[in-house]
Amino acid sequence: MKTGASVYILGIDPGSAATGYAVLEDVVPVPRVVAVGVIRGGKKALSVRLAKIFSELQDIMQQHRPDEVAVEEVFHARNTKSALVLSHARGVALLAAGLAGAKVYEYPTRTVKQTVTGYGGADKEQVRKMLVATLGSAPESLDASDALAVALCHLRWSEGPVAPERKRS
Repeated sequence: MKTGASVYILGIDPGSAATGYAVLEDVVPVPRVVAVGVIRGGKKALSVRLAKIFSELQDIMQQHRPDEVAVEEVFHARNTKSALVLSHARGVALLAAGLAGAKVYEYPTRTVKQTVTGYGGADKEQVRKMLVATLGSAPESLDASDALAVALCHLRWSEGPVAPERKRS
């Protein structure tokens, strides 16, 4: 639960089978990880998975009341169907954030990786290891660590000049 005047940032790594989320509190000298996890939809029908993502994100937003939400943009998947399904999951995340009244920002995957690791082509394990080095720990789940990276990316860009890739929804 949010306390004081701190800024809470919710990072979301959308996916239809697994959506990672992480809540960061903007405190000095190191941001504090408030919550982190994965919403798993399993192999149910897409409509059921999307409803679960929406419902759980609403619960997370109600519990932590983030001031800002950072969502990873759709990457250019090789498979068109996969990209479309991912877009549905992103849409549900954006809807939940919009209904919660949070400011929503979007970041390309390469920008997130570049910000966290210094290399836009870093793999998921490199991102996780850099989160450990930066924050002192990172979740084992790569979906959750990706969400934490999105939140940290937003925190870093919100402290400096606005990146050209940063889009407010």
